[in-house]
Formats: sequence, structure tokens, C-alpha cells
Amino acid sequence: MSLLQKLQSPGSKRILSLDGGGIRGALTLGYLQKIEAILRKQHNNPNLRLCDYFDLIGGTSTGSIIAASLAIGMEVNEIKEKYFELGGKIFGKKYKWYNVFQIDDFLKARYNGQPLDDELKKVFGDITLGSDEIKTGLCIVAKRADTNSTWPIINHPSGKFFDSELGKNKNILLWKAVRASAAAPTYFLPQVIDVGGGVPTAAFVDGGVSMANNPALQLLMVANLKGFPFHWKMGAENILLVSVGTGMSKPVQLHSEVTDNNLLNWAQEIPDMLMQDASWQNQAILQWLSKSPTACIIDAEIGDMQEDLITDAVNQNGLLSYLRYNFLIEPATLNDLNLNGRKFTKKDADDIIEMSNAENRFILFDIGLATAEKEVHDDHFPKNFSLT
Repeated sequence: MSLLQKLQSPGSKRILSLDGGGIRGALTLGYLQKIEAILRKQHNNPNLRLCDYFDLIGGTSTGSIIAASLAIGMEVNEIKEKYFELGGKIFGKKYKWYNVFQIDDFLKARYNGQPLDDELKKVFGDITLGSDEIKTGLCIVAKRADTNSTWPIINHPSGKFFDSELGKNKNILLWKAVRASAAAPTYFLPQVIDVGGGVPTAAFVDGGVSMANNPALQLLMVANLKGFPFHWKMGAENILLVSVGTGMSKPVQLHSEVTDNNLLNWAQEIPDMLMQDASWQNQAILQWLSKSPTACIIDAEIGDMQEDLITDAVNQNGLLSYLRYNFLIEPATLNDLNLNGRKFTKKDADDIIEMSNAENRFILFDIGLATAEKEVHDDHFPKNFSLT
């Protein structure tokens, strides 16, 4: 079956959405290893890949690295090994202030992006978005900074910008698309890509500086809106959306600490505040549209929204099936996991939440896997979404 046939085939559809979060993508991999194991058991296939099960895999920033790796047929353990190697290299080489040849880049970004480029080239080589080496639907979410627009870069052959006068996305190298999505401002320099069309050269930054650091709602729009080529039918029996996070924090400050913030404090805190707000808004909307077995309390006022389900005359059980997996990184939740008897302090939790601390990639994977053992269940993947 060709990719186009797979994307246009009738029946239920399955979407996998992966958040951004720097090195915390290792936590995502812990969840994915459990999901992969469940699906292999369900289908009695020890070699099943997530690209076999999911019809559309999408991600932002570090999530795009994992999404693209899954889409070309890699299993989770293979990605984990490469991710551990990648993380140690890309967050291990900062620009040096004393290197006069890098002084301009030093003033624009904390890290030398060359190791990231090199590692992505090793994984994806010369694969383009139009390549048949991509085995399922893929959506890489990036932010086009020169037009201030969020770009869901997709590989659907019928897409408006895939192969037309408007654009030639099919020719974009996969590693460059991923690099564009992962070009976090202040961390790495922007990525310039020739996208074809009237103004072919575009400058991209990390998709995480949009409303789609958690890209789940964006992927649902890609799957259903008429402007995109998928046109998948809504309904709890028709669409399963699985969204996996990279861990989150719940900062608590005294009001005096907030009022004492200076310009530098606000400059550092506002991006994270906006990304968290965007993620929670995504989650609230998706819980509003579904009877989710993983629904969480959004806030003290609206609760988990299980009594607020949006339906229509056809879809009485909601407009999709939705699963959200994420982990609150704080001492109490970490200690509940009982990871080799280790006791975590607030300082440990603050250290783990830092997106560029590559030393944490191993413990982050262990956290993701341990919490997935508690939270991810076989019946989250019902029979009507099984492969036939």
C-alpha cells in the first residue's frame, strides 16, 4: 500500500502527537516504549513499529525529532539509543565567548548548532519529505519567523504546498525540516530553508514559540479541516488522538517574588509561561471534545470537564477519542515512582525540568517509563482502532 492509499483508506484513524521540551524528550520515549509494547502484544507482532499503527505522527521541536524517527520506521529502543547520543552532543557544546570567529553567533545563541545538524544528517541522510522512506503521515510543526506564521509541514502528496506553484515541500530534506522545528530561540540559530513558491527562502525557529509546543490540537486540525488534504471523519469511533508530553512543572511563587521581578526575570519567565498556557488550552479544548479516560483537572473552576462534552447529532460520544500522557515533575511525584530508592528534593526537580541539561536524559527516560507503567493501559487502545 502506498502512503497516499494509507492516508486515504476508509476506516478509523490514529494520530500520535509529541510535545516539545528540549532534552526532556527522553521522558516522552519512556511513554512510547510502553505504548509500543502494548500495541505489539495486542497485534501479536513483536516487530510492530509505531509507524505501522499510527496514520499520522507529528511533533514540535524535540518531538519532531522523535516523530520523524518513528515515521521512517525506527523502533523506540533504537531511537532511545540515538537520542541519548544526540542529547549529549547537542547540549554539550556551547559557544565560547573568547572564540573571535564565533562571536557573532555567540551573541545570538547559547549552543553551537553544528553538532545538532551533524547528528540529524546521520539519522535522516538524504531523505526528503516526499520520500517513500517515510512510511506514514508526518507533520513537523515549525514557526516561520519571517512571516510570524505557524507551519505544519506535512508529507501528504495532495497537500497544497507539497508539489505545486505555491511550494515544493516534497523536496525539503527531512533533517532540515526537523532542524527548523528544533531551532529554539536563544538556544540555536534559526534554520533557513528553500520552500519553493514565490518567496522560496524562509527562516524558521522552534515550533515551541507558537501555540503548538503541544501540537495535539494542531494535528487534529490538520486531519480534519478542509484546507488540509487528509479530510478524516470526526467521531469517537473514527479518530484516536494520543498526545505525549515531556514533563511539566507547577511553579509556585510568593507574590513578593513576582512583584520584585526585574526586566531580565520577566524576559526569562514569559516564554515558559506562554508555552504552559498554550499547552493547557490545547488540553482543555481536547477534553471538551472527548470522553477521555486520561482527563485531568484543568483548574479548580472547570474541573476535568467530563460533564461538558461537545457532541453533535452523529457523534453522541464526542468528536474524537483522546489520550493525554504527561508527568508533573516535583519532589512528591518523583518520589512516588521509587526509582532505585532515590529521594528527590526540590533542587533535583528544578534541575530535571531544565530543558538543556543533557545529563538528565537517562533519568528522564526512567521517569517516563516508570510513570507509563502506572498510567498507560491496554484498554486505552480499543479494538475498533486495531489494525485489520
